[in-house]
Amino acid sequence: MEMTARSPSYYTATIAEESDYPVCQGSHEVDIAIIGGGFTGVATAVELAERGFRVAIVEQNKIGWGASGRNGGQVTGSLSGDEAMRKQMRQHLGDDVDDFIWALRWRGHAIIEERVRRYGIACDLKHGHLHAAMKPAHMDELRASFDEARARGMGDDVTLLDQAGVRDHLQSDLYVGALKNTRNLHLHPLNLCLGEARAAHGLGALVFEHSEVLEIVHGDRPAVITRNGRINAAQVVLAGDVYHKLEPAKLAGKIFPAMGGIVTTAPLGELARTLNPQDLAVYDCRFVLDYYRFTADGRLLFGGGANYSGRDSRDIAGELRPCIERTFPQLKGVQIDFQWSCAMGIVINRIPQLGKLSSNVWYCQGYSGHGIATSHIMGEIMAEAVSGTLERFDTFAQCRHVRVPAGRLLGNPLLAAGMWYYQMLEKLR
Repeated sequence: MEMTARSPSYYTATIAEESDYPVCQGSHEVDIAIIGGGFTGVATAVELAERGFRVAIVEQNKIGWGASGRNGGQVTGSLSGDEAMRKQMRQHLGDDVDDFIWALRWRGHAIIEERVRRYGIACDLKHGHLHAAMKPAHMDELRASFDEARARGMGDDVTLLDQAGVRDHLQSDLYVGALKNTRNLHLHPLNLCLGEARAAHGLGALVFEHSEVLEIVHGDRPAVITRNGRINAAQVVLAGDVYHKLEPAKLAGKIFPAMGGIVTTAPLGELARTLNPQDLAVYDCRFVLDYYRFTADGRLLFGGGANYSGRDSRDIAGELRPCIERTFPQLKGVQIDFQWSCAMGIVINRIPQLGKLSSNVWYCQGYSGHGIATSHIMGEIMAEAVSGTLERFDTFAQCRHVRVPAGRLLGNPLLAAGMWYYQMLEKLR
């Protein structure tokens, strides 16, 4: 089988300990087989292994090969599709829906911090984030978030900044204000994913790389079939997000790829501390936003935009350099050392998709650009579900989703049209 290399990213270049798991060969017997070695699959595996289940992870490429190891590294309390969740979940939860969604916002942070501590995962974990306003209308949104956080007991974690306050935190004139949140995190996502896989393996999980799943066999005891092996299990969890093409009869047309581009500059030395003295992660309030942070070795890691055609950009650095220089004019002409793309799984209504393909085959996918925290929450929910506790799983599974005919052929143009519409609305805000 052809081995697919990791992306040419800063994360790949700074792996703390590369994975080296075997190809799946022969027959194996486990309690739960998990397809996909990104955050959803690995987080689910850790949860289940901690509960004493015999687990296998089957990954087509390398652990953390996809979006889990290529993203912006920000762990925030933002949920994609929260308003759609609130509307649909109210039917299931009633007046408890607001509390349920608020708890979801922060559960992923707690899981990640506890896991990093428990297993000693070196992933440059840091606290602090700015949600930055680029126009006065954005401040209304931030003020509402600030008020809700204080009302729910997070007053010590949030500060609403005016333009002068932002300048105390960032040497940029781009923003008119910001919401500072010290509960939010940023980290090296690939090292986190690899560290969690090691944790699962240390708890007895089987981990296979370069093992593309060709088929899921349904039945009383389902099985996962690879080119050279078979894993028989009591239950199967499909956690491949936008990268797999399994089970098209039920899953095609439900999730679509959007390509995000990220670059990393050369190390900036003392200038990094001048530009961002508190080492905060940042993203802005636009529908199609820029996001950035500084790495452990003082580089600016900067991402922005999204290509909803599903195709890679040819010149990510060329597209993002003007955004960098607009944000920090001090970096005009800065050297770009790394550029790469990241395929995000986008759901039309932005609600994560959890469901069952048969009585003992489950799936979980679709975080629409908010994957680090959300995937860890979903890993916990999926572990609960296969263990027999279905309350939170059912809350998501009952949500209705749009399924686009002709799959990606029609779905990606629809997404592109939708984002054009929201960008036009943004100009009117």
